[in-house]
Amino acid sequence: MRTGASENVCGLARLAETDRMGDEIALLSAHLEAATGRLLDLIREFDARKGWGNGFRSCAHWLSWRVGLDPGAARERVRVARALADLPLLRTALAQGELSYAKVRALTRVATPETESRLLGVGRAGTAAHVERIVRGWRWMDRRAERRDTAQQHGRRGLHIRYDEDGTVVFRGRLTPEVGALLVKALEAATETLYQRKRRAEGTAAQTVDRATIPPPLAQQRADALALLAETALHQGLDPGHPGEHYQVVVHVDAPVLADPEQPGQSVLESGTRVSAETSQRLACDASRVVMRQDADGRITEVGARTRTIPPALRRALQHRDRGCRFPGCGVAFGQGHHVRHWARGGPTTLSNLILLCRRHHRSVHEEGYSVERDADGTLRFSQPDGRPLPDVPVAPALPGDSVEALRRNHEAAGMRIHERTAIPRWYGERLDVGWAIDVLHPLAARPSA
Repeated sequence: MRTGASENVCGLARLAETDRMGDEIALLSAHLEAATGRLLDLIREFDARKGWGNGFRSCAHWLSWRVGLDPGAARERVRVARALADLPLLRTALAQGELSYAKVRALTRVATPETESRLLGVGRAGTAAHVERIVRGWRWMDRRAERRDTAQQHGRRGLHIRYDEDGTVVFRGRLTPEVGALLVKALEAATETLYQRKRRAEGTAAQTVDRATIPPPLAQQRADALALLAETALHQGLDPGHPGEHYQVVVHVDAPVLADPEQPGQSVLESGTRVSAETSQRLACDASRVVMRQDADGRITEVGARTRTIPPALRRALQHRDRGCRFPGCGVAFGQGHHVRHWARGGPTTLSNLILLCRRHHRSVHEEGYSVERDADGTLRFSQPDGRPLPDVPVAPALPGDSVEALRRNHEAAGMRIHERTAIPRWYGERLDVGWAIDVLHPLAARPSA
């Protein structure tokens, strides 16, 4: 009898300890959700200040580099952070550990300031699976309302092009939602490609960004992205056979200017528009060139054969070795050959003196003050315009000895009372009727009473 009683006591003790373990899991999870709320607040503020502009084309790509998030997860964090700016109830519920990030992420896809309070009730009452089903039904109801405008949208599509007095090209257009989304996605992808690594400050993200490192306005970033889309289409899609033969930009540059930007001489487009010497050096890094000799009066005395700066065989070897842009953290597959020491300054066109850089970072190295050197062992060393090194991997932040206890102390100091039942949903196991829930919750589904 005593043996049986002892086993019973031990079993009860193990059960109690298991219950405490479950409470600890729930408690720590609530703390983590509250910390996630603070994290999203910081991301939103950091994004608004363009703190990622020191070498990155978006806040999501800065997160991917600095924190190690998957690019898709980083973009979703930024989306949720921005959405919560106009949703104070959901923001507070997450910051208090009452809602999980999974629920808030789903709710921000459909929530508006007008519908936030009822959707907060959905988040508190159900599980994350319930919330996802409600959100899917909510979006379906929204799509029903949108179908009424589809025919009108299609009939109003158009694209108008005109040339301004200063020679710039002005576009004005209207696209159907699916085509517009396709263009926006393409522009976003191109913008990320161009501005992934512009400047990077060593140390913490809280360092002040000086005026020289502020990225260009979004409109200018999109203009550059559109140029990349056109360039990529002409080189890889519309005329894959001989893109360089039919579509090319001609720049006339004096040899002394290529060797030294401070030297006098011309650096102009074929139309006569001047470009900087640094731009000419960048274009000459990986282009066809024709050497022409002139006499003192400017008359051409000799014209050499057109040659490629980087021969096709060498380009294939370069692409095989580098696999993409070598700028720290970039890796974009579509790249241009860059001479570590420019050929106009005596640098050889050899594999050891070449690296691949994407269009955006090729500009950074030539025209924005970044530099790159290759050590004797082949290691590349990038530097920022102020001379500070640009590491491939940022320095990891220092953490306290007991991170969990530090997290709890921070929340207690902020006045949060988080316990093991903070985030528990108010669900009693009943079946979820999505149709009834949408009829009750969605403004477009409201029905007049009898």
